[in-house]
Amino acid sequence: MEHKDIPRKPEWLKIRLSHTDGYAKTGQTIRRGMLHTICTSGKCPNQCECWARGTATFMIGGDICTRSCRFCATKTGRPMPLDEKEPENVALSVQDLGLKHCVITSVDRDDLPDGGAAHWAKTIREIRRVNPSTTIEVLIPDFDGREELLDVILDANPDIIGHNIETVERLTPLVRSRARYDVSMRVLEYLAKKGARVKSGLMVGLGESDDEVLETLRRLRETGCSIVTIGQYLQPTLKHHRLDRYVHPDTFARYKQEAEKMGFDFVASAPMVRSSYMAEEALKPKNAEQKQ
Repeated sequence: MEHKDIPRKPEWLKIRLSHTDGYAKTGQTIRRGMLHTICTSGKCPNQCECWARGTATFMIGGDICTRSCRFCATKTGRPMPLDEKEPENVALSVQDLGLKHCVITSVDRDDLPDGGAAHWAKTIREIRRVNPSTTIEVLIPDFDGREELLDVILDANPDIIGHNIETVERLTPLVRSRARYDVSMRVLEYLAKKGARVKSGLMVGLGESDDEVLETLRRLRETGCSIVTIGQYLQPTLKHHRLDRYVHPDTFARYKQEAEKMGFDFVASAPMVRSSYMAEEALKPKNAEQKQ
């Protein structure tokens, strides 16, 4: 039964589900490695498509987050101890899937003295050791803005470092737990100044205005962030932050156009876009489609 306060889902957001051989193989690989993915934990609408293509975003540090952001479907509570075999298992799963580009994210581990930074670095290095030709993209927590922990990630040398701003400044206290807009911006700026290729993402439909979206994009660009994703917020349950609107694809196209004018190297902006959706596209040379 549709909740009266939630807008009716438009046609452009309806998904055709299909379970292919590729989907089955990806699922088997993940289960065999006893791994977690944000695809499942975050109830990503693109899971079928991505798994069918043999791609998945691995989620390290367990599947229980110490934060309780009001937009996120990931479980929150007291996490289990880190799995020391996880870095190796992730690396072998990347190998089994034959990934040319892999994306790693994690739950927040505020319970750990280093927020899980050392575990992150070990995972990145193990993936690189087992899969030397695979490019590595990481989507990291804010680590409370602690530069010494960001340096641990930088020293492991992933190809892309992402940290999501998630929403506009005004809505951040309403939907993000512990994280702060200014801290996230400082994290992105620090990473960019250290020479990393930096990525961020935000959701729309939480109650922001178009002007606030464009202002957030400008702020992101000023940090040195060069890759950005913009997608539609989908309310996971009635307990989560209320969906305010479904943003029309034409508006997403305008966001993309404006972001490109600001100088972003790569912009993915559409209703179904998520942080890691078609992530490998960001590594292709600009205008590669024009080359024969």
